[in-house]
Order: sequence, then structure tokens, then C-alpha cells
Amino acid sequence: MSPAVVPHLGARIRQARVERGMSLRALAREIGVSASLVSQIETGKSQPSVSTLYAITTALSLSVEALFDAREPAPAAPPAPTAAASALPPTVLHALAAFAADPGRRIGPLVGAGERETLELDSGVVWERLGHVPGTDVDFLLVTYRPGGSSSGSGGLMRHAGTEYGYLTSGELVLTLGFEEFTVRPGDAVCFESTTPHRYRNDGDEPAVGVWFVFSTT
Repeated sequence: MSPAVVPHLGARIRQARVERGMSLRALAREIGVSASLVSQIETGKSQPSVSTLYAITTALSLSVEALFDAREPAPAAPPAPTAAASALPPTVLHALAAFAADPGRRIGPLVGAGERETLELDSGVVWERLGHVPGTDVDFLLVTYRPGGSSSGSGGLMRHAGTEYGYLTSGELVLTLGFEEFTVRPGDAVCFESTTPHRYRNDGDEPAVGVWFVFSTT
């Protein structure tokens, strides 16, 4: 797997924290980790686990998409719809507005295999961005859990806003969801409210790879 090709993750986290007027120690207390770990993440000396990353984005009211995206200016107010446009269904109008947005904010409509933006996280997890339509609150990701990889380096369960849907294409994952544990194999799909405590881990000898959609409510 090639190194991350998106801008410095830690710098984006620090920028969001400063903009919200939150101190480094306050953020660390909020998510239950040491200030030293937050500092190391912000300076790029350490990568967060999936669970820590979601805790940070929740505390900062930040979407995962914002970690990939460059700073985006506030979108200009759309022009008043014409009589013909007002007759279109709201979903069509939303799609048209997305296509009319700044092309620099769009990832797609086609993303080649060698063009994916990548985030290398701690605990053997890699996120590859498969696309993004402006104005939508969904993370569309190719997720890889390397052998021994886990969404939580400490083994704890995580929870975050939103709903997630996943489809495993290769390898095998163990999903802990609340008090239950499921073995996810190629061809299996999962879906649940992300506020339910959960954890993924790969106990196998080969990478577990799948496509994930996480609909955010932040």
C-alpha cells in the first residue's frame, strides 16, 4: 500500500481544534486519551486508530470527509429556481445542485484504482476514498484491515454518530456489536447504527478488504 496521499491528517485536526477554541488538553480529556497522544497525532508523529479518529471528529463536530478535503469556502447561495426547475423532485434538484458545485470539491464521477486518496491509520487499518459528491454526508471508502488489524488499538469498543453499511470482498473480519460477535466473510454485508458500541478486527493471515458507506449525522 502506498503512503497516504491526502494532506497531513494531524494538521487538519489541529486546525479544527484551534478554530473551535479548544485546547489540546481539553480535547484529550474529551476523548479519554493523553494530551501527549493528541500532540503526536497533530504533529504527524503518530496515527490515530479508527476509534480514536472517530472520537476526535465527534468531539470537534468534524466529518470524516473534512479530513480528506481541502478547506472549502462556504458555497454561494444557489440562484432562485426557475418555474421548470421548481417542478422537479427535490432529489433531482439536490443532484443538480451537487453537479453545479465547484468541481474541486467533487471526487468522481470516476475514480481510477491509482487515483484514490488514502489515509493510513494506526492498528493496521487503511481507508481509501472512493468518491464524494458535494452536499452529501456519506463516507464512501474501501477499507483494509491488515492481518492483526483492529479498529481499536486498545481493544475497546467505539461508537460514533451515523449509520454504517459494509460489504466484505476478501479476507475475514470479526465484528463485535454490543454484546454479540459476528464473523464476516467474503460476500457478507453488515449494517447498523454506529452509536452501538462496536469493533472490527482481523484475526486471519490475509488482509480483510471491503467497501463501506458511513452516513454521518454530525
